[in-house]
This record gives sequence, structure tokens and C-alpha cells, in this order.
Amino acid sequence: MTHNRWLQLVKGFIIVFCLGGVYSWSVFRKPLESELNCGAVDSGLPFILFLFFFSVLMPLTGRYIQKYNPKVITIIGGVLLGLGWVASGFVHTIALISLTYGVIAGSGVGILYGIPVAIAAQWFPDRKGFAVGLTILGFGISPLITAPLARYFISNTGIFNTFIIFGLLFFCIVLLMAFTIRFPEQKLSNNSQIVTNSETASVQSENRSPSTRGGEVSIFKNSKFFGLWMCFFIGTFSGLKIIGMTSSFAQEIIQLTPEKASFFVAFFSIFNGIGRPLFGWVTDKSNPRFSALVTYVIMLVSSGLMLLSNSMGVFVLTFSLFWLTFGGWLAIAPSATATFFGEANFSKNYGYMFTAYGAGAIAGNLTSGLIRDLFGSYIYIFYPIIVLSIVGIILGIKFLSPPSPVETPQRDVSTLK
Repeated sequence: MTHNRWLQLVKGFIIVFCLGGVYSWSVFRKPLESELNCGAVDSGLPFILFLFFFSVLMPLTGRYIQKYNPKVITIIGGVLLGLGWVASGFVHTIALISLTYGVIAGSGVGILYGIPVAIAAQWFPDRKGFAVGLTILGFGISPLITAPLARYFISNTGIFNTFIIFGLLFFCIVLLMAFTIRFPEQKLSNNSQIVTNSETASVQSENRSPSTRGGEVSIFKNSKFFGLWMCFFIGTFSGLKIIGMTSSFAQEIIQLTPEKASFFVAFFSIFNGIGRPLFGWVTDKSNPRFSALVTYVIMLVSSGLMLLSNSMGVFVLTFSLFWLTFGGWLAIAPSATATFFGEANFSKNYGYMFTAYGAGAIAGNLTSGLIRDLFGSYIYIFYPIIVLSIVGIILGIKFLSPPSPVETPQRDVSTLK
């Protein structure tokens, strides 16, 4: 029954790795600005819309993953992903690229993202956190390959041909994985043994906490939802702001060549990947509030250092930390959601919480482009990050206190299907 579960995990990792190509967007921005004679706000719009539609479609389509064959949903998502990238190579305005790349490809990623995660969780109920962490690691470290690859193709074939090449590659890879990924034929228990539906239902009924019944309603009455949503928003606002302009910042402020800038986008992606299991482990060992406060202190200190010095060493240190903390929030937020609101309705609850990611993507990248166009330099983006880091510390202290034994939701093994 479990002989091929590691193969399923590898296939999920490969799919998520293709989806993570979006984190290489900063490599596309400068060439796009040159080709279309546009500003930083304009070049950020496709990235903003991509992340927005990703964040909206992910929770909306998540409920259908169990209902329909994952192969069918993967094919649909793969078609949209490939179509969006390829179509971007045939349009030559920011408005149309925002539609093809942002809306179409972003929707494809939103449809696809939950499938490898659900597959990992169901094949590894005994190591759920570890398996899911390994899967989404692919999203974080994708720029390690896609950023230098994009830089190479842009230099040799042009930016629009690069869109087409990436679209065809991603489509073929996802389609190849789609035909062989699947859920276990029967549910597995925590020790990877088969359990019946009646056994699962029985345990689910016994373990569901009253505070989590009707999950999507009750969480909105809990101040911790507001506090965690705002903290997640601040973490993604700052992280995606940095990720979206890393290459441009390296070229304009640090005076690096496009090739060296793309190298550092790839290098920083390692920290994005590491941040997920690292802060997941920290959160498990301590609590969500402690992890959140650590990220805000790191962001605050890093911003101050960047304003004091724009040397090469400070750039590498601070941007590594920013990519690290952003990756960390993609582990802190789901863990905190389960801690505060239980696992009985985790998929729905985290779907609502994940809207903070989309809001942070829009606000972070819009403000970075506006600041660049208004003040003539990306260096000024660190001032709002400093302010928001302080706000995050205050919110974390006030709203993210660990639940008392009475408040602690009981574990629901139905999420380990």
C-alpha cells in the first residue's frame, strides 16, 4: 500500500517546483521595462496579479481536490499555467501580460498548488508535516534553477521567447506528472496502516472541539484570527516586496550585472526554502507568537542595516534574511491556524487565512513600485517595512498568545486522511 508513496512525494515536489518559477519574476522586470518602456509599478503588475489569483484560487479549488480525480484537476491547472506563460510571449503590452501571466498562469498555480500538498498529507499521515514541508520546499527553491535559466534565455533569445520556453517546459512537466499522481486507494492511519471510513468518522466526531464546529463562522469571532491575519499580511507584504524587486535592487543599488543579480535571486531562494522547515520546527518547539516575533525583529534589524549601508556584504546578509523570514511565514501561518482554531476545519480556515498572502502580494509590490517611481530608488522601501515590523511586534504580543489548556483545540485525525 505504501511502497510507492515516496515516488508520489517526488512527483508533487516536481510540480510545486514548476509553480515556484513566479519567484524569479524580478529577473524579468528590468528587461520588460526596457522592452516596453514602462516603470516599476507597471512591471510589477503581472507579478501582483499572479500572486493574487494564486491566493484566491488555492482555497476555492481546495474543496474539489477530494471530490474529483487529482489527475483531472492537475491537467486543468497545468493547461492554464502553460497557456499563461506561452501567451505572454505573444503580447507586447503590460496590460495583456498582466492578463496572460497574472490572471491565467496565476489561476493555474492556484488550482495546482493544493494537489501535491494534499497528496503528501494523505500518503504520509505518519509524517504529515515532514512530507508537506518537503513538497512545498520545491516552491521556495525554484529560483535556484529558474532564475539563472531565465537570465540565460533572456540574454540569448529575448524576454518574450523566454516566456514561451518556460510555458512549454512547465506544461510538459506538469502534464507528465499528472498522469501518474494519485491518492492512496484507502485511507492510511498514523502508522501508515489502512483505516476504514467508519473508524475515521468515529475518531473525527470524538475529537472535534466545540470551539471549532462550524469552523468558518467561529474563527471570525475570535480576535486571534484578526491578529494572525494581520501578522501574516505583514510577513508576506515585506517578503514579497523584497522578492519582487531583488534583481532590480541588485542592479540599481548594488550595481551588479544582470547575470550576477539573477545569481543572487537563485542564491536567496535557498533561504526561502530553508525558512519553511526551520520556522516550522521553531513553531513546534515554542509557539506561533515566539516565531512571529523573531521574524519581525529580523526584518526590523535587516531594514536598519540596509539603510545604514548598501555594501555588497550587507545586501547579501539582509536579503538572505528577508527571503528566510518570508519562507518562515508560510510555515508559521498554517501551524498557527491549526494551533488556534483546531484541525477539524483546517482546510477552510487556512483558506481564509491565506487571503492575507494575496493582500500582502498586492500591497507589497504596488508600494515598492510606487516608491521606486516617486523617489527614484528602491532603498526607500525599507522605511515602511520598519514601521510594519514594529506594528507586527505589537500585534503579535497582543493577539498571538498561546491558547490556554481550555482553549487548545483537540487534534482531529480527519485532516490526516
